[in-house]
Amino acid sequence: MCYLIAKARNSHGCLALKTEHGEKLAELKSKLNKAVGYQGIQLITISRPAAYGEYAPYEFIDTEEEFKQKVYLLRSI
Repeated sequence: MCYLIAKARNSHGCLALKTEHGEKLAELKSKLNKAVGYQGIQLITISRPAAYGEYAPYEFIDTEEEFKQKVYLLRSI
């Protein structure tokens, strides 16, 4: 179990998607990095949110599709 985190570099808080390590996560992260990675959005994978207070507050997202949509919206922040 892990969390994919998306954070706009100049904003407070982040988006978090609970997921599993593996090829599917790697593909999702690669796709998102290609789409928004050069627009001030940091994508990282963490083991547990409580250990990474610098990204708080966390907005936990339930589905991959909703996570992608919200990440794309971060581009405008």
